[in-house]
Amino acid sequence: MASASGSESAQGLRIVAPPFIYALLMLAVPLLTIVAFSFFKDGYQTIIREFTFENYRAVWADPIFRTLMLRSLLVAGMVTVVTVALAFPVAYFLSFVVRPDHKSLWLFLITIPFWTSYLIRVFLWKVILGHNGVINSGLKSLGLIDQPLTFLLYNTGSIITTLAHAYAPFAILPIYVALEKIDRSLLEAGRDLGESRLMTFWRVTLPLAMPGVLAAVLIVFIPTIGDYVTPTIIGGGKIPMVANLIQAQMLDIDNKPLGSAIAVTAMLIVTVLALVFLFLNRRFLRMR
Repeated sequence: MASASGSESAQGLRIVAPPFIYALLMLAVPLLTIVAFSFFKDGYQTIIREFTFENYRAVWADPIFRTLMLRSLLVAGMVTVVTVALAFPVAYFLSFVVRPDHKSLWLFLITIPFWTSYLIRVFLWKVILGHNGVINSGLKSLGLIDQPLTFLLYNTGSIITTLAHAYAPFAILPIYVALEKIDRSLLEAGRDLGESRLMTFWRVTLPLAMPGVLAAVLIVFIPTIGDYVTPTIIGGGKIPMVANLIQAQMLDIDNKPLGSAIAVTAMLIVTVLALVFLFLNRRFLRMR
């Protein structure tokens, strides 16, 4: 028995070891490197390995960081609200309306955007919203406008639109999974007790779907804050976010300690906000 147990443990370790090593090398090591760099000093084209908190003091004293961090949080919040609000009806449609034998096809169609690079999808939105893009060309050909609409691109709205489209599949899938796990007999029981469809949705469906909604919120909110491609291409560099500040410090100014301190500070802020959101979500579910 002991040898069999030991053999099973060894087999389990062999199965777990590759993904663990991969996660350690690809996630933990780079993260720890960034954290270590944030406590070093910057020299001319070199890093002075002397422990200091000066980088963090510079981060919190910099009004540019506070402005860009606040803008990033606001944009990420708006993108999350728009994306989840649009994703929930789609997920609900897939779970409750689409026939079971057609669901695989619909899920396949939803995952098609994953086949192309994120960068290509961002460029496509620039083609759609641009000065001579699809929208302006179509409106001019219909005679609805004489001059191209200039407000379609290089603003916060275009950034939110692009990011919401990019992360929509990430929001749809977890909500769909949560809706699929709901026992349909609970919904029938609610209607048998005289509840309307709307009240059944509010009291039964939505609370049971909240784990999927929560996953969708975090999946969209966290990476959106760190996005620097969309503000650069769709925003034209006129609406930078905190990730653009990190990129500038790391690559343009070559101040890796300060750039690392900005990155660590942003990660801590996002982590705190995510934990607060989780806490409030649990309180909400208990009150229901």
